[in-house]
Amino acid sequence: MSEKVRFLTLIRPLMGIIPEVSNPDRRIQFRDKIVWTAITLFIYLVCCQIPLYGISATKNADPLYWVRVIMASNRGTVMELGISPIVTSSMVMQLLAGSKVIDVDQSLKEDRALFQGAQKLFGLLITIGEAVAYVVSGMYGDLNTIGTLGAVMIISQLFFAGVMVIILDEFLQKGYGLGSGISLFIATNICESIVWRAFSPTTINTGKGMEFEGALIALFHMLMTRPSKVTALREAFYRTHAPNVMNLMATVLVFLVVIYFQGFKVDLSIRSQTMRGYQNVYPIKLFYTSNIPIILQTALVSNLYFFSQLLYRRYRTYYLVNLLGQWQDIDSSSQSIPVGGLAYYISPPRELKEIVNDPTHALIYIVFVLLSCALFAKTWIEVSGQSSKDVAKQLRDQQMMLQGHRYDSMVSELNRYIPNAAALGGMCIGALTILADFLGAIGSGTGILLAVTIIYQYFEAFYKEKNDMGGVFLF
Repeated sequence: MSEKVRFLTLIRPLMGIIPEVSNPDRRIQFRDKIVWTAITLFIYLVCCQIPLYGISATKNADPLYWVRVIMASNRGTVMELGISPIVTSSMVMQLLAGSKVIDVDQSLKEDRALFQGAQKLFGLLITIGEAVAYVVSGMYGDLNTIGTLGAVMIISQLFFAGVMVIILDEFLQKGYGLGSGISLFIATNICESIVWRAFSPTTINTGKGMEFEGALIALFHMLMTRPSKVTALREAFYRTHAPNVMNLMATVLVFLVVIYFQGFKVDLSIRSQTMRGYQNVYPIKLFYTSNIPIILQTALVSNLYFFSQLLYRRYRTYYLVNLLGQWQDIDSSSQSIPVGGLAYYISPPRELKEIVNDPTHALIYIVFVLLSCALFAKTWIEVSGQSSKDVAKQLRDQQMMLQGHRYDSMVSELNRYIPNAAALGGMCIGALTILADFLGAIGSGTGILLAVTIIYQYFEAFYKEKNDMGGVFLF
């Protein structure tokens, strides 16, 4: 037996200690799924507000600011790690399985169970590793100040929160709720950020008087308090120190554009070999790989930002460190922005004025996002079982074939659509991200794309549930 098979065999003795959610013993009604999904979301939101016990207050810039949008995390709370461990373990295991480093037969129930157990075990190990790294790196204060007991307590809190996230995600995926915990938490985190920046009642002092942080509240407040209504409108629409109405309008525009592109697809006719006269369609969407390209691209860039900031703080006099990235803290927030090096050129311009002053930066950013998203999309279909060969095999296993084609020509026909849809869809996702960033949309282009695609997936889940129940929801 090969070493690849023995990898999953090693997981079998550990399956008894890995937390697991049992499969439902009956069909879960739609109203029950809604209730359980809401309870899961409530638990997540509560965890996002529970502060970590034992940390020291720090005014340092948040080195993970750029990655929090896809981590669904909240700084200084028990949800500090967010979904990072489970996403990392899932992607790594998918890459290992897709590249045949480990041998997994998804048609076998035992292999599927062992593979899922390996994902959870790897996620638990990553949770511990990240928790230790955060404490040791000084994110929560100096280790001498925190003490050994305090460090252990912080790591324990982060670990148990990570276990909770893994269990909640599996709970929804087993059919007790809708979608997955990962998608639910990401969409909630992004939508919460957008709503807060539109309606935040927090006030800020700009030197011209008090202003509300929320764009819409600031609009009405300025119209009521400023003597010149034209000046009030100009400030509400174009202010740069806080979210403005133009940012909000750009966000809505990008939402509508992404929803429009979601409907682009090619339907290939398929027919059954065993049921005479049975025909159906196999849809190949423009966003064939969904939001995976932008997640991978953002994760890559965010990790580069994280390590670049750490190196720049300690070794800013070294040439290679400056070549990787140069950073500047913003006094009014806990954010550091790249001002030079590689990190600067692969970051989006923050204002239209930056595009005009440094067009080279904008050009390099555009090329980088488009190419990286296209490459990630094409790579992902090969390692995740969505390539033309994998789809042809799935159709063969279901005794289905493309209309007008034999089995041996199915791969060639699918190759005309799937790789092109993946690459073009990845570039479109990158282009939409660039558009959102240039327009100044709230929540960043990446965040909006993730939110829209996830919400659209939930819409499709609702529609599927409706069809399964005969077109009527029973509450």
